[in-house]
Amino acid sequence: MRSNQIVATECPTYQIDIFIAGSRAAAIEACREFCLEGLCVSIAEADYVYTGGMESGVRVGLINYPRFPTDEATLGDTADRLARFLIDRLHQSSCTVVGPDVTKFLSRRG
Repeated sequence: MRSNQIVATECPTYQIDIFIAGSRAAAIEACREFCLEGLCVSIAEADYVYTGGMESGVRVGLINYPRFPTDEATLGDTADRLARFLIDRLHQSSCTVVGPDVTKFLSRRG
């Protein structure tokens, strides 16, 4: 018999977003592979409009998930590893990682 009781679990809020151009389907496949180590992400389509052009891509979101909480530094390290993985898998030269306090631009161009 199922219980109708809803239990709330809380943890400190940490949210990080990775913004990268490339195929949504390729991003999903790459994230599925990366998440096998124990992670859950959200993926949303995004269009990037900039001076002289436009590209389509995704926003990959990571949160401190109360079911499997972590600390801010560990989530940041995971987001950095995932961003670098996505640059390779999506054949991009850069991406942007937006955290609670710092925004990082990762680039192959130096």
